[in-house]
Amino acid sequence: IMLSAACLLLGFAPFLVHGVPPIWTQPEQVHLSYAGVPGSMVVTWTTFNKTESTVEYGLLGGRMFELIAKGSSTLFVDSGKEKRKMFIHRVTIIGLKPAATYVYHCGSDEGWSDVFSFTALNDSSSFSPRFALYGDLGNENPQSLSRLQKDTQMGMYDVILHIGKDFCHHLPGGIGDEFMRQIQSIAAYVPYMTCPGNHESAYNFSNYRNRFSMPGQTESLWYSWDLGSAHIISFSTEVYFFLEFGLELIFKQYEWLKKDLEEANRPENRAVRPWIITMGHRPMYCSDDDQDDCTKFHSFVRLGRNDTKPPAPGLEDLFYRYGVDLELWAHEHTYERLWPVYGDKVYNGSADQPYVNPKAPVHIITGSAGCRERTDRFQPNPKAWSAFRSTDYGYSRMHIINASHIYLEQVSDDQHGKVIDSIWVVKEKHGFSSWL
Repeated sequence: IMLSAACLLLGFAPFLVHGVPPIWTQPEQVHLSYAGVPGSMVVTWTTFNKTESTVEYGLLGGRMFELIAKGSSTLFVDSGKEKRKMFIHRVTIIGLKPAATYVYHCGSDEGWSDVFSFTALNDSSSFSPRFALYGDLGNENPQSLSRLQKDTQMGMYDVILHIGKDFCHHLPGGIGDEFMRQIQSIAAYVPYMTCPGNHESAYNFSNYRNRFSMPGQTESLWYSWDLGSAHIISFSTEVYFFLEFGLELIFKQYEWLKKDLEEANRPENRAVRPWIITMGHRPMYCSDDDQDDCTKFHSFVRLGRNDTKPPAPGLEDLFYRYGVDLELWAHEHTYERLWPVYGDKVYNGSADQPYVNPKAPVHIITGSAGCRERTDRFQPNPKAWSAFRSTDYGYSRMHIINASHIYLEQVSDDQHGKVIDSIWVVKEKHGFSSWL
């Protein structure tokens, strides 16, 4: 009997090593995202056999699971050597009451997830949402994860913004699964909004495109949504670097961004959502001591590429022209806050109050949440636009207070959750005219 049990275990060894559970119908990697439509939430999860896609839910304190939402699953075959098969389930819940808390589980009669809860987003433009933001959180050294888990359990955030990288590592055998299991402890409770980073590039970003469910019809590569007094745009900086997946993606995204910014700047829209905030993985500027794109004056993301036919446009002028207020980045495994900057020059609001009515967009780089590459080093003599830098592991928090005030702070994990940097961005008016 001992021998046959050992053989049975050996038979499962490949699955155990790769962290894939033997119960193929059991839901795992549960995460939420906002569908961009008031009163909605998308629940996404994975099984390794085909099952039904059902979410049972109910108001906290009411009857458990009295409501049911159905969705569908798609077969995703990982392009790696193993050609691992998994079913990605998506269910959109609609008709949620703003700011109400719901309890839910997902799966089917062949297996249910744990019980989770979430608070439906308030769709009022006077809502003051609170965010955690970071990039470059990997599964080998997710330094900030436990602090983020506790913050989330304490109800500190309405939304998480994960600004790319290390979602779905292209290492063999389910590292993406491992990472998605890890973030379930946050992402099953709070909408987890993403943008693609360089580590998702394997097999044309197929893991990223299949595993996440962001608003719009662009496989989560670029999209926008509204919350409180902000219009938030997520896009892919990777189109500038992985030309083998199609040069046309740069132009496609650029046209989409231009159209989206035009729409957001219509007077009736900008009056309701005055803040425009972007998130992309690789920054336009940084003072790290490496050879990354953001260390070069002719950054591809900032100024475009002249080595392509036709030349590909960069994003700095576009974002400036449409009055983008705040630009969030990651990729560099550090935290860096910039003075308001455009064209490599500083445009502070005033000497005493640089972030009160700034004359150019404000950039924040928050890529030090923790990954196996450790944090980066800085150049000893940064340019004038660098305001504050830290190599501590950590993450950022953002609170959009109202139409004129945003508060940002940086939490150091190395210093046990101490806030090491904070600013108020204050704007009496928004749009291109606010720069003049």
